[in-house]
Amino acid sequence: MAKEFSRARRVGQELQKEIAMILQREIKDDRLKLVTVSGVDLSKDLSYAKVFVTFLENDPSKIAEGMKVLQDASGFIRSLVGKAMRLRITPELRFAYDQSLVEGVRISSLVSNTIAEDNRRIKESGRSEDDQEQENKD
Repeated sequence: MAKEFSRARRVGQELQKEIAMILQREIKDDRLKLVTVSGVDLSKDLSYAKVFVTFLENDPSKIAEGMKVLQDASGFIRSLVGKAMRLRITPELRFAYDQSLVEGVRISSLVSNTIAEDNRRIKESGRSEDDQEQENKD
């Protein structure tokens, strides 16, 4: 039976914290000011880590530029992680853009727009919202 909270998951969470602090305190590049580490997937042997990052700016050119900077700095970040965490093997870092935040905002705005459109149609038809809810129940 597998452990509920495996070593890879625990090390991944600690790695996420360390990389976030390194990006915040050690990396002085202006292109990485608005980057957050949203998650880390670690291989079972702890030798490879896929680091998911999000950017607060939604400009595709700035995101691509930020990803290139992260890939170029991955060796430096890895060395700082190795000094901060006592691991037999410091994982090789691979950065990936996490689009889940952008998708969440997009879906939320679609839902809000749909609700607003429904309310507008109800008002135009002259029926109250209670009548509409009663009709939907029947």
